[in-house]
Amino acid sequence: MGIIEISKKYGGLNVELQAIAMGRDWNVIITGGEIPHLGAIALGIPRPSLQNPEQTSATVSVLTLTGHKEDEIARPAAHFLASKLNAPVVVTCGIHNDRIKPEDIRRVGQLVQEALNDLVAAACS
Repeated sequence: MGIIEISKKYGGLNVELQAIAMGRDWNVIITGGEIPHLGAIALGIPRPSLQNPEQTSATVSVLTLTGHKEDEIARPAAHFLASKLNAPVVVTCGIHNDRIKPEDIRRVGQLVQEALNDLVAAACS
């Protein structure tokens, strides 16, 4: 499958996603804003759901750089992707926007989810 690149924009906000297939595993990089950087890393490992073993869920482990908030993006992204792709996934995330407003933070989250949905669609096609 190789490399999949997805860009999402809304107003002055942008999110870039790059996904690299590594056999059945995935390495996903999510950046955006003025200064792409490393803020958090999450590892998602698929497993049967505890509530319904017929469904796939995931266990996620996270490392966050001191003072960064990207774990709030990396953790759900790794959980979503590992569950949907039924494969181990590493998500690295660093999005920086100076003076971002609360409504823009929510919008960035929506852009990330749109990019994740596009990745799942591309990976499963």
